[in-house]
This record gives sequence, structure tokens and C-alpha cells, in this order.
Amino acid sequence: MHNHIFEQYTRNDKSSLIPLLQEVQAIYGYLPEDALKDVADYVGLPLSRVYGVATFYNQFRLSALGENVIRVCRGTACHVKNSANLLFALENTLNIKAGETTKDKKFTIELVNCIGACSIAPVITVNDEYYGRITTKDIPSIIKKYAAKPAKGVQPANVTEEVA
Repeated sequence: MHNHIFEQYTRNDKSSLIPLLQEVQAIYGYLPEDALKDVADYVGLPLSRVYGVATFYNQFRLSALGENVIRVCRGTACHVKNSANLLFALENTLNIKAGETTKDKKFTIELVNCIGACSIAPVITVNDEYYGRITTKDIPSIIKKYAAKPAKGVQPANVTEEVA
């Protein structure tokens, strides 16, 4: 683990637990089990207590997000416009439930209380792209668009690099 994370904190200082967890998650995107053990050891708490804090707060996640994060708005305007049907279609298409990530790590579905785009309800976002006034019929083409994109940092197979 990145030992420099601990440098600014005093060993056995229980008040540094949440800031340490925030820093670990900022680096990894989630809280790996090994990192939780390191944090518990550093702040002088049992792993069960650190795990309890990590699962209590919504800001922390214990598993990595997929390459594409789909957020389904469940706010009032979206609810009235049947965003529950969009969620159902996404879960069936990807074969996962809200809060889960596909086995290929390509997609994660998250529920959010409000996306802030009520005028185009129902709304979902995929990464930073908004999709408003959508229906369940739109879901397969949206998924297909992101499934076809190569993973970040991976070049398509037909691209060659020149060696200097």
C-alpha cells in the first residue's frame, strides 16, 4: 500500500480513521481489504470496527466500480416518469442488481436520489453523459455504445505503435 498516506497522521489516532479511508479510496477507487487491514493496524482499531465505519457511510465502497458507471435517478420527477422501469431494464440487460458490477468489470449500476436534471426526466447518466426522456427501449443501444468502447488505456488491436 502507499505508505505515504500515513505520513501525515499520528499512529494510534482513532480520529484519523475517516480521513485515512477517504485517502485510500481516492487512490484505489474503493477500499481494498488489505488497505482496510493496514488502516486498522495504523489507527489501532480492530478490523471489524474499521469495516463497520466503512460500511456505515455511503461515501465508501468495498468493491471496485466498473469501467462505466450507470446512475439511475430515483428522484420524484424521475420516479413519476417510471425510472423504476429503466432500472429494471438495466438490471435485466446487464444481469446485475443496483449496487453491483458486471463480471467483466464493464458496468456498475448505482441509484441516486437526484441527478438534478428534472426537466428531462426520467434521466440516467453513464459516466458523465446524460440521457434524458429515455424509455426502456433506449437501454439496449445505450449499453451497446459503451460495451463497444475499448477499456481505458487499452489501444484497439488494429493500432500499432511506432518504435523510435
